Amino acid sequence: MTPRFPKVAVLAATAALLAGCSGYREKRGYVMDQELASAVQVGVDNKESVTRTLGRPTFTGQFDPNEWYYVSRNTNAIAFRLPRVTDQTVMRVRFDQAGNVASVDRTGKELVASIDPYGKSTPTLGRNRSFFEEIFGNIGVVNSGGLPGASAPPR
Repeated sequence: MTPRFPKVAVLAATAALLAGCSGYREKRGYVMDQELASAVQVGVDNKESVTRTLGRPTFTGQFDPNEWYYVSRNTNAIAFRLPRVTDQTVMRVRFDQAGNVASVDRTGKELVASIDPYGKSTPTLGRNRSFFEEIFGNIGVVNSGGLPGASAPPR
């Protein structure tokens, strides 16, 4: 009975390790029903009918409240790796000033951007000052006048 115990323990440990490496799938955002999404028609529907058909939008336009966005995204990830987008649908419904549907646009995952940061710092415009210039650079500048071009106060 003792010779079988190490084999069972090794098998159980291997199964536990492999279970930690399993992948997972997530569906995020709006659950897109293709039949309902295709039911929204330009010139026929308005904000109220779109809300009844599709529900509230994922978000509205930042600069134009007459643009509604329905975003659906599927991702895949394995163990501790970053999730990878497998499918994405963005449906934009635009309304005119009267509240009627003016256009319906759809895009897919081709617009997903992969942003790769540059090193450990972000380059910015401006002066590169040394440590000592930062500390001692304001000596004599305080109370030396106002803004550039302004006349100096009388002494």
